[in-house]
Amino acid sequence: MIAIDTVLVKVASRCNINCRYCYIYNMGDTRWATMPKRISHATITALAKALGDLSRAQQRRFAVVFHGGEPLLLGPKKLGVLLAALRRALPSDYPFSLQTNGMLITQEILDLCSEYRTSLGVSIDGPPDVNDRYRIDHEGKGTHKKVLEGIEKLQNHRDSDFLYTGLLAVIDPESDPCEVYNFFKTLNAPSLDLLYRDGNHSRLPYSKASFQSTENGRWLAQFLDIYLADKKPLKVRLLDDMIKLVLGGCGTKEGIGANDFGIIVIDTDGSVTKNDTLKSTFNGADRFTRRWSVFTNDLTEVANSSEFLAYHTLQRPTASACLSCPELSICGGGMLVNRWRDDSGYHNPSVYCADQLFLIGHIRNRVADLLVSHEV
Repeated sequence: MIAIDTVLVKVASRCNINCRYCYIYNMGDTRWATMPKRISHATITALAKALGDLSRAQQRRFAVVFHGGEPLLLGPKKLGVLLAALRRALPSDYPFSLQTNGMLITQEILDLCSEYRTSLGVSIDGPPDVNDRYRIDHEGKGTHKKVLEGIEKLQNHRDSDFLYTGLLAVIDPESDPCEVYNFFKTLNAPSLDLLYRDGNHSRLPYSKASFQSTENGRWLAQFLDIYLADKKPLKVRLLDDMIKLVLGGCGTKEGIGANDFGIIVIDTDGSVTKNDTLKSTFNGADRFTRRWSVFTNDLTEVANSSEFLAYHTLQRPTASACLSCPELSICGGGMLVNRWRDDSGYHNPSVYCADQLFLIGHIRNRVADLLVSHEV
């Protein structure tokens, strides 16, 4: 059986904002519209049993991540029911986390998350001019002000040292890396994670000119220089992992290095699917051929299946350009979702291949310079 590392639970299928680049609502998949708006009490009960059974079967800890849509649309009452049920079903050391856009954070929500040991990460792309270019509400208005209000509540909570795990930002290569870095520093976040925009060879990501272009890699290289020059830097997961890999260590982030991850997604109706970012490749790409559900199937049955093995194996790149690349151990072939092309499936390098190679080359040069200066 493939060990499950992460169970991503979609507790709400809708969102209170409408990010232009969102892979769920704005990249062609329509399944979200057929899903229950919120996870039901019956599904919570079935989910708790399924996760408890999985924990006993594999005897290896997995993380539970609450997602959406916007997971806080669940509301405090049902969120409390969900967290209590899963805490009863799983050992106390299993990590729970919730990824939110921050706009619905309240004292009541934070108290619940504190009680049930559930940390929060907040999505924000930078200062107002950067964030509000793409992260807008359903009326086309910017969301930055309300997100900051949510972050402030999180920072001021008595249990903030546990609750506040960090920020998640989608890279905008048209922004100023210095402005973005300095803004994130003002939020006193424990960590920052940076993501490429979703997209592929047939539908290029926003602000990606071509497969050969390197605007994202150049942006990250500038961000790296600012980061390395800071005497009290943020923890930037993507850059930290890539530096570790260049130095011969191990990374922990999906999509880089040689690590594989056992990830399953539970939707609001209890159905079991693949990594939901695959929605951006084609309609239904995240669905297994067989319909599995926490109501009717044991999750070990899913993890033991040939179809799950094939999905898990796809994390490793298959394109000859990747397999012969000297930087494969660092790049890892990139995220599966970024390898898609309509006429050849996932058998391609990442659409961000040129960006990755540019960034890795820059990291190697900077590491070499720092080692030389240290020796002197």
